[in-house]
Amino acid sequence: MEEIMDKNTQQFAEGLLQYLNDSPTAFHAVENAAALLRESGFRELKETEKWSLEKGGRYFVVKNSSAMIAFTVGKGDLAKEGFHIIGAHTDSPGLKIKPDACTVTPDGYVKVNVEVYGGAILQTWFDRPLALAGRVVVKENGTLRERLVQIDKPVFMIPNLCIHFNRDKNEKSSCNKQTEILPLLSMKEEGMEKEDYLPVLLQEETGIKKADLVDYELFLYEYQKGIFTGKKQEFISASRIDDLSMVYAGLTALTEAETGAGCQVLAAFDNEEVGSTTAQGANSGFLLHILNRICKNLGMTDEGYFQAVANSTSISADLAHAVHPNYSDKHDTESRPVLGGGPVIKYSAGQRYATTALSAAYFVEACERAGVPYQKFVNRNDIAGGSTIGPALSGLTTIPAVDMGAPILAMHSIREFGAVADMEYTRRAFLAYYEGGRL
Repeated sequence: MEEIMDKNTQQFAEGLLQYLNDSPTAFHAVENAAALLRESGFRELKETEKWSLEKGGRYFVVKNSSAMIAFTVGKGDLAKEGFHIIGAHTDSPGLKIKPDACTVTPDGYVKVNVEVYGGAILQTWFDRPLALAGRVVVKENGTLRERLVQIDKPVFMIPNLCIHFNRDKNEKSSCNKQTEILPLLSMKEEGMEKEDYLPVLLQEETGIKKADLVDYELFLYEYQKGIFTGKKQEFISASRIDDLSMVYAGLTALTEAETGAGCQVLAAFDNEEVGSTTAQGANSGFLLHILNRICKNLGMTDEGYFQAVANSTSISADLAHAVHPNYSDKHDTESRPVLGGGPVIKYSAGQRYATTALSAAYFVEACERAGVPYQKFVNRNDIAGGSTIGPALSGLTTIPAVDMGAPILAMHSIREFGAVADMEYTRRAFLAYYEGGRL
């Protein structure tokens, strides 16, 4: 990486990789983001408490421990200058442990009962050491408390069936979600019931007593850490690049940006991979409530709030599909973004992406001010593709949104693949967008 990157880019890339490695779940992603914001002078606000905002102040709000909105209050007239919003998401496809966590087979294997979260490429989860992280609720001295946990050890494994018993494995890659993706934890232990294995593991590794454990939201994740790769270390191979790389790019841009006339906002939502329709998702009132509260706290009327919204713009930052070197026919013949070519603006006539000519234009301007290249993407007519938080972000707020993202390969694999340069280009474009002011 040293051969192609300047010192600032290398520092950003190393920070991104550390953030990816340290954030195995949406809960940890928000916890680590909060720490980065505090280091840059941002102050946490509670939704349940009274706010007292100041011009130029830096603040953030956390919801459900898995979503966050951070903002810098501008120094100008907010009704005229509006909000400059970057939205991304904190969740990634994976395997979530079910309430009845373990099962013991007649042959003595202890397996973990999991549920698929989002559109994971399941075959990539086989034959990899898996660790455990998430959130638990415990009762301490009669009070319910939330704790984040992480057992960063290679505890679980989903072994493949050998080729001798599955001769057409290389021709048929599908698997049964109910029966074939149950990770192995251990062999049966004398005196242990199936209900004991997960609580005992948690107690041994975190100190949480079984009697205090009320409930949990626990996920498996790849134990192997992300790395830089390629001839010049120009690529990044890691879990959760979608979409924590965009969260991190937004965080660094927000913390580095000079305070402008308008309000600079970063919204990191949860549950994008399963539809966003949760209290902490993009398809909720979370962002609208915060924008309204900012305006009201600054003494603005309803009329002023509506003016501020009407003068606002937004970016839906979610990764894009680079042309795959082995499956190049999956892309449109003309729209063919590549790794290292810069952030990608995404279009959809069916509105799976929220981009309009106007919203694309203000992102292009940001890229040009930052001196970074940009690319464009549209799906083939016979491939539906995915969606993003963009339509929800724009539809709920009525604020124009451009859908964009850094291009990657292997999206939704347990290990995704992108170019370091695209992540840095995106950070610079975000910084230029925040500092660019009103259109």
